[in-house]
Amino acid sequence: SVVSITSTLRSGSSTGTGIIMSEDGYIITNDHVIESAVAIEVLTSDDRVYSASLVGSDATSDLAVLKVEATELAAAEFGSSEDMEVGDSVVAIGDPLGKELRGTMTDGIISAINRDLVVNGRGMTLMQTNAALNNGNSGGPLINAYGQVIGINTMKMSSYYSTASVEGLGFAIPISTAKPIIDELILQGYVSGRPAIGIS
Repeated sequence: SVVSITSTLRSGSSTGTGIIMSEDGYIITNDHVIESAVAIEVLTSDDRVYSASLVGSDATSDLAVLKVEATELAAAEFGSSEDMEVGDSVVAIGDPLGKELRGTMTDGIISAINRDLVVNGRGMTLMQTNAALNNGNSGGPLINAYGQVIGINTMKMSSYYSTASVEGLGFAIPISTAKPIIDELILQGYVSGRPAIGIS
């Protein structure tokens, strides 16, 4: 249920991870994984490659939904992030540093719940974990002890935020926060109610 995502940009490319949401090809990832992409490619765990279209994205929540033309994909099972407590075991799956290490699993615990952080100028409420996350893990699942997706990995704290060496500070979007946004992106391609100037 975990896929590799390659975004072709006007100058170079970027990689990330995604989660198969439904058997008919809807895939969840982070907005920053596909931001400014002119083409998006999805690689499944059984080495099938698909060209993906962007259904909708939302920079404020850092969520995006892609669609590939496929059937009978292995959809992930989703749990409840609201049932998670500090100390609960979790694992993360993703592509740290790119496709060469795709499908890497790391384990840890929920370190904190409802962390309010400012990410690229926007406030987000995230779950904190000490499961190792690296560049390329973005958009991948944070999974509970029952194999259910309870979060979408979105960032790690690094020396960018501090002059000290930082380890074991990863963050995921709770699935309870993400689901209504994902549903709205699938329904209409954007999240309504966001303030805008109206100039493009």
